[in-house]
Amino acid sequence: MILGSGSPRRLELLAQLGLVPDAVRAPDINEDPRKDEAPRDYVRRMALEKAQASACAADEVVLCADTTVAVGRRILGKPADRAEAEAFLRLLSGRRHRVITAISVKTPDGIAVKDNMTVVKMKRLSDAEIAGYLATDDWRGKAGGYAIQGPAGAFIPWIGGSFAAVMGLPLVETAHLLANAGIKVWR
Repeated sequence: MILGSGSPRRLELLAQLGLVPDAVRAPDINEDPRKDEAPRDYVRRMALEKAQASACAADEVVLCADTTVAVGRRILGKPADRAEAEAFLRLLSGRRHRVITAISVKTPDGIAVKDNMTVVKMKRLSDAEIAGYLATDDWRGKAGGYAIQGPAGAFIPWIGGSFAAVMGLPLVETAHLLANAGIKVWR
């Protein structure tokens, strides 16, 4: 099994399924959303394009994933800088939003894609909480500018859905697709 992602969180989550990839090969693709692209369509396209860009030998199974945060139809990807991370946190403060993660599993026979949508409630954040969180640099490289498994977990009083999917890999869907591709989960 090949993990088509450089995310350390996805490695941790795969370990919860008893899986250690034989290799990690993160594909390099353009991750810009298309004009007027809906968040769910975007994340499914990203997972599919990552799989399409990944080499897959006859004896390999490649797992790719993509996660985005959505407020309405607005896609909040990884913030480019601290100012954008702050803007994301201010937008999310006191609101519910969606975290959508799509996974793709590629075999020599084709590509299967599944997605998971989790609703997340962020408490109303004070200026001091935002400044304190930004100072941790935990926002870097995180969709929506936060990671639920890090210090920002203190900002999340409620989720409806999969905690693992918010981290970046929905375990139910991952286990199902990998098992269908012949990978023994919990081996």
